[in-house]
Amino acid sequence: SVGMRIPEVFKEPDVFDPDRFGPGREEDKSSPFAYMGFGGGMHSCMGQNFAFVQVKTILSVLFREFELEMVSKTMPEIDYAAMVVGPKGDCRVRYKRRQREY
Repeated sequence: SVGMRIPEVFKEPDVFDPDRFGPGREEDKSSPFAYMGFGGGMHSCMGQNFAFVQVKTILSVLFREFELEMVSKTMPEIDYAAMVVGPKGDCRVRYKRRQREY
């Protein structure tokens, strides 16, 4: 997306450099909207809908095949500042394969 090529946000934006997101540099955190995973506006990622279908398929298979139980008693805080939104710290889950009934 165009946002990933702004030189004021990303040093040398046209150079392939995955380390720019790593600890110590974290160029994606230099401004609130520096990294937008699927882009935004009129020209978002063409694969966005396919990616969401893949995630839903994977989750439906996991929920169908396994019983899931949170090990901790409280829900973890959400880390909205990370490149991929997820829990802050550990999120431990116990899982057990479901018994198939034929």
